[in-house]
Amino acid sequence: MKAKRAFDLFAINAYWFGLSTMWNSLHVIILPAILLNFVPETRKNTSLGLLTFTGLMIAMIVQPISGSISDRWHSRWGRRRPLITLGTALDFIFLGLLGWSGGLAWIAIGYIGLQFTSNIAHGPAQGLLPDKIPPEKLGAASGVKNLFDMGGLVAASLLMGNLLDPEAARPLIPMLVVMGVLFVSAAITILGVREEPGLANHPEPIPVIRILADNPRYAQTIASRFAFLIGIYAVQSFAQYFIRDVIVTSNPVKLTGDLMAAIALPLIAFAVAGGWIGDRVGHRRVLLIASAMGVLGNLAMMTARTSTHVLIYGSFLGLGIGLFLTSNWALLSRMASVGQAGAYLGLTNLATAGSAAVGRLLGPGIDWLNNLDPGAYNGYTAMFAFGAFCILLSAFLLARVGNKETNQDG
Repeated sequence: MKAKRAFDLFAINAYWFGLSTMWNSLHVIILPAILLNFVPETRKNTSLGLLTFTGLMIAMIVQPISGSISDRWHSRWGRRRPLITLGTALDFIFLGLLGWSGGLAWIAIGYIGLQFTSNIAHGPAQGLLPDKIPPEKLGAASGVKNLFDMGGLVAASLLMGNLLDPEAARPLIPMLVVMGVLFVSAAITILGVREEPGLANHPEPIPVIRILADNPRYAQTIASRFAFLIGIYAVQSFAQYFIRDVIVTSNPVKLTGDLMAAIALPLIAFAVAGGWIGDRVGHRRVLLIASAMGVLGNLAMMTARTSTHVLIYGSFLGLGIGLFLTSNWALLSRMASVGQAGAYLGLTNLATAGSAAVGRLLGPGIDWLNNLDPGAYNGYTAMFAFGAFCILLSAFLLARVGNKETNQDG
């Protein structure tokens, strides 16, 4: 039985490795590098920010809708896997556009289309964990999920940092690698997970506003996630340009990959440990510790001027992120109503994609501050200060949630 449970956890979470590899490759390494071939140097943060903001707004809308549809899906293959299969199959069309076609317009079409199709699959995939894992085991299981997420971040950082030619306008080889990883990981989840046939008497859909209005603690926990992740995505989004402008290095793409790996390795360790610890001492306590580490990591990055500083401070930041992601996901999973996990956890994308989208809006401000005093790069200093403030706000919002961690324990 233990071997079967281990395989079930592996199969449920394998898809997250592929998604993480894909999005971290695009957002952190590939898009910032190839956009430099098509946009002015003084507008690079603005162009990257506005493009990714548009795509992430689409993700924020599509993911909860798709998750809610999967709650009510009726088929002999189950509720979640049909939409996971559909969305992933469509992903390859837009990944192909990003890999093989040059030009800003084609990049925009490929990226925005990929946000739409990927989130058709993403929403239902989030329902698999609470569907299959008992509530008392969700902390440890969430640690495994984040282990796969962060494994994808490490893979993207190390592979893309070495595979991508910084001068290339068409990232052919990196995109083929991304497509291969996504295909294998999706196949493991789609073929390896065993779902019961979807029920004909499915629960009625719950409107988003009603879920949030009827569950203020759930809404506050999502708001806390939103604030914390703004503080992270604001930094991640423009890290390659920060390194390119401020840190002396011959290969900004490779150092960006190394930074993401330095963040991800402690993140992996503490993502797993955080789930286990949170199940025993309470996930709120773990989240408050994570927030303190996130604030200190952002403040330290303000002073970074060498590659060594970047990697050391990034490692500390990764530790806080790892603790946060696992405990926050476990807390939200425990709060989700039984039978409505797709709708409830689809709402987390209001925080995940929403914070990523808002973080991208810093791009014009960064360019404005940088261009106001060329060579001082005050835009990046403001970026890190903003990140620290947002994580402090997250801790404040979390403190208002209260101590009860489930909707089932009275």
